[in-house]
Amino acid sequence: MASANLNVMIKAARKAGRALVKDFREVENLQVSVKGAGDFVTRADREAERVIKEELRNARPNYGWLGEETGEDAGEDPTRRWIVDPLDGTTNFLHGLPHWAVSIALEHKREIVAAVIFDAAKDELFTAEKGAGAFMNDQRLRVSGRRHLGEALFATGIPFAGRGPLPAALQDLARLMPISAGVRRLGAASLDLAYVAAGRYDGYWERGNKPWDVAAGILIVREAGGFVEGIGEGDDALETGRMIAANPQIFQPFAKVIRSRD
Repeated sequence: MASANLNVMIKAARKAGRALVKDFREVENLQVSVKGAGDFVTRADREAERVIKEELRNARPNYGWLGEETGEDAGEDPTRRWIVDPLDGTTNFLHGLPHWAVSIALEHKREIVAAVIFDAAKDELFTAEKGAGAFMNDQRLRVSGRRHLGEALFATGIPFAGRGPLPAALQDLARLMPISAGVRRLGAASLDLAYVAAGRYDGYWERGNKPWDVAAGILIVREAGGFVEGIGEGDDALETGRMIAANPQIFQPFAKVIRSRD
């Protein structure tokens, strides 16, 4: 049984997701005008955050807030805050690619305790609560059981338009791709982590995330039996945005490859 907080999060994610699906259908009609499509998606993103914030605030008015679009609000309860990305995968959304998600996490005393990632285009709802496991549409999730890098499929983000350390990402790829089954770059960090939890990927790493990109996914991976750490040993993955996630069998050799340049 989901907690009251998780039910509130699911309701908010589904409400925003339904609106985004309607907006997504309009994007194709706007592609003739790049500026028009871009402006439309920006409005859709902001409206999704407004919907989520309204739903969560109505249910828990004292909680703090950290959102991609509206920034941070401490709230009256300093121990709890929502961490929200209303549209992770904005570039995919803009280009009509159905790979984007709503991501909502609840942090309590600096620890993520509940998480929702909603892939509205595919109607896949990933959820987790601390100590209660991870699920996709009520089906229990477990990370993959692969044990060898040569069999493993990985995901990452590659910096674009001057956003982030591109040389480091290219060096990572040059070391990992020859000894793995491949690397995918699908453009939504929340779903990359959800896919690790579901066993679709064996591991994920990235060096330039924001908290709202990964907060929900970190808990979902851990509750599915996976490991998540900062790229720098001892670093906080959520605070630094530099992170490695994988199943337990792959994690150490995978981390060794990624950390070899740090």
